[in-house]
This record gives sequence, structure tokens and C-alpha cells, in this order.
Amino acid sequence: MKIEGSYPIPAPRDAVWQWLFNPDSLARTLPGCEKLEPNGDGSFRGSLKVGIAAIKGTYAGRLQILDAVPPERYRLKMEGQGKKGFIKGEALVTLADNAGATIVTYSGEAQVGGLMASVGQRLIQGAVKQNLKQFFDSLAKQFTPESPPRPSEPGSPS
Repeated sequence: MKIEGSYPIPAPRDAVWQWLFNPDSLARTLPGCEKLEPNGDGSFRGSLKVGIAAIKGTYAGRLQILDAVPPERYRLKMEGQGKKGFIKGEALVTLADNAGATIVTYSGEAQVGGLMASVGQRLIQGAVKQNLKQFFDSLAKQFTPESPPRPSEPGSPS
């Protein structure tokens, strides 16, 4: 299955790069992430809860960051295994400046097997797109200042 897209993040490229390489920050923005810890070899091990249609499960896996050229691009390789199946994939992630913001672009391939694959390509692709959108929305919020509190309307309780 091919995955690709781009997303604007309202922050300078260096800041976005640092966020993407911080396991604690990254774990807070990944939907379903229960843990993400560095390995001694520079890769990460993690645990993720995933659900597609009625098939839900926890997947343990490994993320590797390869061919990194800070703060421009890196290759992300991942593999995960759970009781309901497996997932593995690879993607190229690029970061580009855009008027004070950063455009994060990703392009890659993923394979899903086992019971998870039985739900069908369209449902899997839809779930992947939804999770990526949630991830990038959450990432963007990390760099967006909170909206100022709105003043109370006259006569409304404070």
C-alpha cells in the first residue's frame, strides 16, 4: 500500500526536526502510542494500540531512522507485530521551509498481514490516513499558541 502526503506545521524547520527526533514528544503525538523508547543502536522500540473496523490490537515494534540529513530529510523504517497481524513499511520524510512554517512531506510503502489485512485495502488505507491526520494535527498544535480566553458576554455567568 502506498502512503503519501504533506502537511504544514506552523513552526521553523529546525524546531519541527527536533520534535520529530524526541521520543517523548513524538510518543505524545502518535495516536495510540503507549510507549516509545530509544534502543542503543539509535532505533526506537515502541508499543501502539491500533484498530481498524472490529479488529483491534496492540503492536510491538521497532522504528529506525536512516540516511538523516538534518533538518531536511530522513528515511523511516518500521516493523510491528501483534496477535492480529503485522505491519512493516518504509517512507521518505522531507521538511521544507515555507514562509516561517514547515511543510512535512512523506512518501512510502507499507505492508499489512495477518487478520488485520483481512479487513481490506480500502479500510486499512482510510485508517492510515486518519491516523496520519491525527498525528500531524497533534504535532501542529504543539507549535500553535493557545487561543486567548474569550471575554464573558454581558449577563453570562463568569
